[in-house]
Amino acid sequence: MPGNGLWRTKSIEQSIKDTDEPDTKLRRNLGAWDLTVFGVAVVIGAGIFTLTARTAGDYAGPSVSVAFVLAAVACGLAALCYAEFASTVPVAGSAYTFSYATFGEFIAWVIGWDLVLELAVGAAAVAKGWSVYLETVLGYLFGDGVHTTFTLGGLTIDWGALFLVVVLATLLTVGTKLSSRFSMVITAIKVAIVLFVIILGIFYIKGANYHPFVPPAASGGSGESGVNQSLFSLIAGGASSSFGAFGLLAGASLVFFAFIGFDIVATTAEETKNPQRSVPRGIFGSLAIVTVLYVAVSLVVVGMTSYKNLATHAGDGSHKTLATAFSVNGVHWAANVISVGALAGLTTVVMVLMLGQVRVLFAMSRDGLLPRKLARTGTRGTPARATLIVGVLVAVAATFFPADKLEEMVNVGTLFAFVLVSAGVLVLRRTHPDLPRAFRVPWVPVVPVLAILACLWLMLNLTVLTWLRFLAWMVLGVVIYFAYSRRHSLLGKRSAGEVEVEAGQVRE
Repeated sequence: MPGNGLWRTKSIEQSIKDTDEPDTKLRRNLGAWDLTVFGVAVVIGAGIFTLTARTAGDYAGPSVSVAFVLAAVACGLAALCYAEFASTVPVAGSAYTFSYATFGEFIAWVIGWDLVLELAVGAAAVAKGWSVYLETVLGYLFGDGVHTTFTLGGLTIDWGALFLVVVLATLLTVGTKLSSRFSMVITAIKVAIVLFVIILGIFYIKGANYHPFVPPAASGGSGESGVNQSLFSLIAGGASSSFGAFGLLAGASLVFFAFIGFDIVATTAEETKNPQRSVPRGIFGSLAIVTVLYVAVSLVVVGMTSYKNLATHAGDGSHKTLATAFSVNGVHWAANVISVGALAGLTTVVMVLMLGQVRVLFAMSRDGLLPRKLARTGTRGTPARATLIVGVLVAVAATFFPADKLEEMVNVGTLFAFVLVSAGVLVLRRTHPDLPRAFRVPWVPVVPVLAILACLWLMLNLTVLTWLRFLAWMVLGVVIYFAYSRRHSLLGKRSAGEVEVEAGQVRE
């Protein structure tokens, strides 16, 4: 336990030992295929069904496929670092746990608080998107009079999002194996829908729609000037981040939201039968599958219709999705099929985001940085209390709050986590050179440094307003750490001799 106060680190040996505490022990029943399904489940959803069209219409034009490639490269570099960490330290908590072992308790708290932003806000945002698609599907079945929101005393209530979160929280409480089986069925359906989009859409591609591939920079769109343009374009003196080079880079930072699946895979390492081998396979398998599908879908969609028809502010106030490209071509039956597929797709996205959030909360609670009662596991081997807390928080956010700009908030939090994980590989190689590593990042330090630079570059291309909100969230987290977490840290109490460990149980 080297270090004191803010910089005390939790040894890797202690992190692994804590996984055997009877009251907080998770059940190991996931394999490489389960992890790949989780990764694909969270990625194929909001990104393909909503972000593809909006990014093309508002930021990148036909070059949206290049934006996906740029985001995938950054994710691939970070994925190598995640794979080494997750296979070496197979403990719940992902970037939080890795940071605790390398940078110390304060940075671990900061990244854990950051992951709360990433996962909980992401789940709430996607749940609201799911509710929109539910209303569309119900409209097909029962007419246009069915709505998933209603107003009560001036407050808009989204019952569709609330229904989804309650059902998924129940599934996660029952067990992650059941959740994985549920994900497998739904994921198979939405992969089939994505392949349907690619194959059918090819017949409606018009070469003229690819020109200009990178539209000239323009004002307007959702990437306007001031706090709504990317930080990099503001620094570089650009008028806006709509189209042109700045638009392409801003698009890459936005579609990055579509690649956070392998981050969730790492949070389930403690519940994996053979984490040293299964976690890297799950990470790389899910990332490879979705990258191919994303590039293919984006090329088809912008080839089917002009990117101008996909803009958010096209004059009619409607939100553009994949189905829009088929509707423009008069293939309305296909648009209906896609809407049903999106409903299924977004279901698993919300579930896996909630799963990741529960595991991070579980790890922080087990370390005493949050109330330890939240880390108690029931007879099913799942942290029921933490699941309940996450379910309530996500349900409140999704039911009562608007989802505007939430994707960018998720992106800045995720990229920040990737930077710390990539830097952590360099630190751990120096501090624990002899630690057994089932997977090793090649070409160290080149790959981790490139991962850090790529993620920082994408962060710079997020909007100024997103940065301001992110900094405000971090300040709140620091206040909570000094007000509660530092005094209740189990690592701190062990250092001071205030706790004793007997027979695998912690006594305070």
